[in-house]
Amino acid sequence: MKLISFNVNGIRASVGKGLHDTLRALDADIVCFQETKATPEQVAAALKDANGYHVNAYGAEKLGYSGTAIASKGVRVYAE
Repeated sequence: MKLISFNVNGIRASVGKGLHDTLRALDADIVCFQETKATPEQVAAALKDANGYHVNAYGAEKLGYSGTAIASKGVRVYAE
C-alpha cells in the first residue's frame, strides 16, 4: 500500500499546476492533503477528474484557511 501526504497550499491552485498528472504518476492508494483552503464541495469539484479516487474533505470554519482531504482508491474513507 502506498500512502502520500501533500501540503498543497490551496487545492484548486495545485490542480492548475498539474496535481492530477502527479496523482496518476504516483499511483498511490491513499493521498492526504493539508491546507486545501477550500470547502468540501470545492475540494470535490477540484478532484472530480482524479479517476478512481473517493474523496472526503473537511473545511475550516473560516473560508480560505486550512482544510484537509483524503483521496482513497477502492475504499471509501468516512470521518465523523
